[in-house]
Amino acid sequence: MSRTASISRKTNETAVSVTVDIDGTGTSKISTGVGFFDHMLDQLSRHSLIDMEIETTGDLHVDDHHAVEDTGIAIGQAIAKALGDRRGITRYASLDLAMDETMTRAAVDVSGRPFLVWNVAFSAPKIGTFDTELVREFFQALAQNAGITLHIQNIYGANNHHIAETCFKSVARVLRTATEIDPRQQGRIPSTKGSLA
Repeated sequence: MSRTASISRKTNETAVSVTVDIDGTGTSKISTGVGFFDHMLDQLSRHSLIDMEIETTGDLHVDDHHAVEDTGIAIGQAIAKALGDRRGITRYASLDLAMDETMTRAAVDVSGRPFLVWNVAFSAPKIGTFDTELVREFFQALAQNAGITLHIQNIYGANNHHIAETCFKSVARVLRTATEIDPRQQGRIPSTKGSLA
């Protein structure tokens, strides 16, 4: 069964189009108008092995907030749609991810119950022209709309670019593992409730 989905979302602030393939190879085509964010989304796709096509246009003359948040909403909705009833998935995953001086931990439950625990601090308000507070906004939107419980903790780090990048890479890796089909599940929904909706 193909685990692909497309979402189009248009508001007065942004227009977002997202296509995902959960069983891809990490190929991406991304254009949001926000260079650093495009770089982070490329990491998300590459390391999750989820193919992503993302096009976002919007009110960047105001700031990057709406583009980042609305892109997170659309990616989350596309992932949820592609996973369907989540039958046969591994469901849980956690990982400590190192990058130079930085270590970040991510854990996920693809549960149908959206929740974000965010324990990440940046030492500067911007990475280049990108507002560091938007990293949390993206993951909040992603978790809420994908229907996942997501915990992200930066254990240590000095470089804000590295801290942000390890957040995206660690989440990518846990999404990869948690959404993979577990052959031992034999097509069952991995919950005693019988539903992850």
